[in-house]
Amino acid sequence: MRVLLIGANGYIGRFVADRLLADPAVQLTALGRGDDADVRFDLATGSPGALTRFLDAVHPGVVVNCAGTTRGGARELTRHNTVAVATVCEALRRSGCGARLVQVGCSAEYGPSQPGSSTAEDAVPRPGGPYGVSKLAATELVLGSGLDAVVLRVFSPAGPGTPAGSPLGRLAEAMRRAMQSGDGELRLGGLGAQRDFIDVRDVARAVHAASLSAAQGVINIGSGRAVRLRDAAATLARVAGYGGALHELDGPPGALRPTIGHPRAESVGHRVDALGHHRADGLGLHRPDALGGRGERGDAEHAAPAPHPYPDGCGSWQQADVRTARDRLGWRPRIALEESLADIWMEAACRI
Repeated sequence: MRVLLIGANGYIGRFVADRLLADPAVQLTALGRGDDADVRFDLATGSPGALTRFLDAVHPGVVVNCAGTTRGGARELTRHNTVAVATVCEALRRSGCGARLVQVGCSAEYGPSQPGSSTAEDAVPRPGGPYGVSKLAATELVLGSGLDAVVLRVFSPAGPGTPAGSPLGRLAEAMRRAMQSGDGELRLGGLGAQRDFIDVRDVARAVHAASLSAAQGVINIGSGRAVRLRDAAATLARVAGYGGALHELDGPPGALRPTIGHPRAESVGHRVDALGHHRADGLGLHRPDALGGRGERGDAEHAAPAPHPYPDGCGSWQQADVRTARDRLGWRPRIALEESLADIWMEAACRI
């Protein structure tokens, strides 16, 4: 099976590449903006015609799109997350290769959910910010393209390679600094939100399964269990062997900073809202499922609307209903959050 992978250098894309390369039946070609891509092509500026000619030459059976960005304003998000997908869809329509499209989407497309509920694929999407809107628009383009296509809506990825500026990455960095300096207290803000964390290696398995399946439409990829950020912090402390006290600071997400020792001391110089998908105004959080051509690179600069004061636009709660992934892909999450956190800690501890 010939697979064209777009965005192989992104956070999710790197693990998807590893998973596909481990399948002896797969012949993989990587397309992206980086110098180490097999073929250099920028979806945001390249023409559908040029991509069509490449598809006709390579003739893949599957195209996996992990490309995009979480950084920038509405214009850049639209260009890299929506226009880029329009280019892929149009090129596939023109091409004679007949390839199946696997598009990596995002739970930010749903927006806030009712606390205690599980979000199924038939939920009405109400994204709370430009990033979610740009990803939702891409999903609608895929679903309306008439192609053999599936969109995997990935919830909050975690595990090895998690960026240091991500929610769990920030927790690990603050803890590392506390342990390095011998501080017996770690004060963190914004830990009340609950998110559905899924290990990035399980996400890669889902992409592989979707590539081989005939499933179409939208499929959620998550653990099926919301975890409060303060509980994740406690687990991380246990994994790290941090014996100090964890104190949660009061206040809305996006307004607080991690501190070590005295409440006014900053440990990493950024706000730890620890909520999910991308940062707001350069100081909140970003989604660690960086996906792009060089990796979905970072931190979308927007604030959530007033009713949902969370930087990822997803409110206080998100939890996936993952029954469709089980039934149509034969996929279940395998890696527990504690293992994901152990890998995050291992990488953080190695930073000097």
